[in-house]
Amino acid sequence: MRTTIRIDDTLYREAKAQAARSGRSVGQVLEDALRDALRPRVGPRDVPPLVVYGGSGVMPGVDLSDSSRPRELMDDDVPFDALR
Repeated sequence: MRTTIRIDDTLYREAKAQAARSGRSVGQVLEDALRDALRPRVGPRDVPPLVVYGGSGVMPGVDLSDSSRPRELMDDDVPFDALR
């Protein structure tokens, strides 16, 4: 289908440049962008609730401000009971 639309000059130049980089026509670039914009998004109601198990915070010996420590604990095969 053919139609006429008005778009910002800068936006058209960006679409034209994208078309040239990707080897497509401006129309194909705009069609893809419109398809993406109209695609349903995952909303909060579509996300399943997280399973929460009892407990209060992180395990003893785990400092979340030290990003290397949890990795070390996982790599060392240290039983979690040993951290207490």
